[in-house]
Amino acid sequence: MLVLVAPGQGAQTPGFLTPWLELPGAADRVAAWSDAIGLDLVHYGTQADADAIRDTAVAQPLLVAAGILSAAALGDVHPGAVAGHSVGEITAAAFAGVLADTAALRLVRRRGLAMADAAAITETGMSALLGGDPDTSVAHLEKLGLTPANINGAGQIVAAGTLEQLAALAEDKPEGVRKVVPLKVAGAFHTHHMAPAVEALAKAAAELEPADPKVPYVSNKDGRTVTGGSEVLERLVGQVANPVRWDLCMETFKEIGATALIEVCPGGTLTGLAKRALPGVKTLALKTPDDLDAARELIAEHVNA
Repeated sequence: MLVLVAPGQGAQTPGFLTPWLELPGAADRVAAWSDAIGLDLVHYGTQADADAIRDTAVAQPLLVAAGILSAAALGDVHPGAVAGHSVGEITAAAFAGVLADTAALRLVRRRGLAMADAAAITETGMSALLGGDPDTSVAHLEKLGLTPANINGAGQIVAAGTLEQLAALAEDKPEGVRKVVPLKVAGAFHTHHMAPAVEALAKAAAELEPADPKVPYVSNKDGRTVTGGSEVLERLVGQVANPVRWDLCMETFKEIGATALIEVCPGGTLTGLAKRALPGVKTLALKTPDDLDAARELIAEHVNA
């Protein structure tokens, strides 16, 4: 049984969209999305530098566009479940048919702008903790006033808070943590610092008419499978200011009998976590169109197997 997943912010790299635009019809499709949301996705995905695409208002729609585009290149796939990490949940909502592609891009554009505005209020950021006991690390973060914004499983927790709080964490790591790695994001996402963005996103969501998922949709709020389109949309809104529980998503993948996992472009982060947390599950990350043949072979082996 195949799970199709979409990465979150920080997965983007300069020029990563370039080879995908060479696929038949891809450039026209991305150009149409660019017109629909008022953002030149082609430019940002091919020519912009790392600083330009770190901007939350740019990175988020760029990631969703890349995810939808690369998934479409796989052909007509019927996964056993879909899920997304952080903004990747909007990509997953498009996979599941909850939102049409253009509606998903319009929603993520509003999300990115709202979160960028919220991040500008206070200088904040995020850092990944590698290794250590989760309970010990969470207690230590709370002592420093930080939020465990992403509990990713496989020995990884992402802390979020002010730059001063993160500096204190770098000097005072939790017991057992090997390394603290600052992330290339522009704010403390999935924390109370993002509360102003929730209201803006709720207004944007109210304009949409979601459909119920056509395939099981696993929410990163709690790892639960959500069957109603309205609840998916409600969770997408609230998730902006609440922690991502990717560890619970992977527990669900295990429970439903996943045997393979494909991470759409720009893949790598979630497959890395799956390799450590889901032994025996075959994984594949879509980085360039060169990965499509291997992905199709994996699909043939694991869909309805």
